[in-house]
Amino acid sequence: MATATSGKQTLPAINQQTWRQRMGSYKRTPLSFLLFLLVSLSAIATVAVLVLLVGYILIKGIPNLNPSLFAWTYNSENVSMMPALINTILMVALSLLIAAPVGIFSAIYLVEYAKRGNKLVELIRLTAETLSGIPSIVYGLFGALFFVKAMGWKLSLLSGACTLAIMILPLIMRTTEEALKAVPDSYREGSFGLGAGRVRTVFRIILPSAVPGILAGIILSIGRIVGESAALIFSAGTMAAVPHSVFDSARTLSVHMYCLYSEGLHTEQMAATAVILLIIVIGINAVSNLVAKKITKG
Repeated sequence: MATATSGKQTLPAINQQTWRQRMGSYKRTPLSFLLFLLVSLSAIATVAVLVLLVGYILIKGIPNLNPSLFAWTYNSENVSMMPALINTILMVALSLLIAAPVGIFSAIYLVEYAKRGNKLVELIRLTAETLSGIPSIVYGLFGALFFVKAMGWKLSLLSGACTLAIMILPLIMRTTEEALKAVPDSYREGSFGLGAGRVRTVFRIILPSAVPGILAGIILSIGRIVGESAALIFSAGTMAAVPHSVFDSARTLSVHMYCLYSEGLHTEQMAATAVILLIIVIGINAVSNLVAKKITKG
């Protein structure tokens, strides 16, 4: 154990002394100790709930994984999740293709171009906050009435993607806006001082610095798309097959789990599907973190 020697303290001794000082201050002020205890218990409870949730899904689902669940064609015997897995990837890609450019460019306008106190800016932010609070079932009803019936797209991949794009648009826009605001003003001033225009400053200086925050919003959006079921049942349908075009019905993994549960005949396969869905979400988070680190280092 390292201790203080010759008037100098080593790092472990300093840490130990700091810890004793903190605990002493907690003992002198009971309210601080109570708050410290509550914060610690909250952190432990959060981790415990996550471990319990993941562990329960893995224990229930892993024993039920078998090759028949990954057959290319779905039928009532194998209850394959492969079409739903492919549909989920297609739904995520198409929804982000629609929502990400609109959300990012809207945030750029709000932060970099719009004047402060502009009524239009206040209206856009109020609209985004209102959209983010609408229940998903209402989005599904809108998608069924507008995209499915009024537009004539029927229950299809395109109807579901447009519905989800509207749903995740406020999330992408607000996270991108906060990421752009986090970029120091000195970056903008330095770019303008070197003679760069506003467009060049935004796309060469501001956006690369805000990429980690923008990716965080996109990751959250992917998580919402993957886990959404209510809106897709009304807009994309429940057809368990890989669509040949964007106007064909498509069942995602979350909808596939709902269908298996509602039938009540394939609960084991439903648990196995939950394992795959969990692995996808964890994999997306891991890959996005690696990409964000490489971008920030570069």
